[in-house]
Amino acid sequence: MISRLRGTLLTREEGRVEVATAGGVVYEVEIPLSVVERLPDTGEAVELRTLQVVREDAVALYGFMEAGERLLFQRLLGASGVGTKLALAMLSTFSAARLVRALTDREVAVLVQVPGVGKKTAERLALELSDRVRDLALHDPSEPIPAEGGAQAAVRALMALGMGPADAERAVRAALDDGAPDDPDELIRRALRRP
Repeated sequence: MISRLRGTLLTREEGRVEVATAGGVVYEVEIPLSVVERLPDTGEAVELRTLQVVREDAVALYGFMEAGERLLFQRLLGASGVGTKLALAMLSTFSAARLVRALTDREVAVLVQVPGVGKKTAERLALELSDRVRDLALHDPSEPIPAEGGAQAAVRALMALGMGPADAERAVRAALDDGAPDDPDELIRRALRRP
């Protein structure tokens, strides 16, 4: 199993990166939006905590900046009805710390903000995962939750303007890939200018 990947960041695409190792092997890694925001520039060194998922029809590698994010992704996959696509969407919508809090506090109104999650699914996820993720206190409860990243704020703003969740995420990812700074206003402007 590949648990960590260190190398040079070659490309950033929508939800994916390519990392070249010192040995010359290039890995394609799927990542959530919350990780895209924290990646270095292409051509620079990067280290990702990874999870290799093997299915009948495919083998995929998922990457995260922190071990806690990877563990949360694994716990999400353990819930009934949660596949890699939904788990990535959850970690793209919220930081790991915020997602843990939403699940442990059973904040259904927060969870329905994830693309593809309706009220019934949010209730089921909160019920099933609240105890499973309680030990993943990814932040000190006495400290405030870190502010959401600019990309997450931009996605929410575009959704408030009437853009669908998937389209909003796609537009923000494309703006980041084009080199836009992690500033919500600039990301929104660039996302709205895209065809």
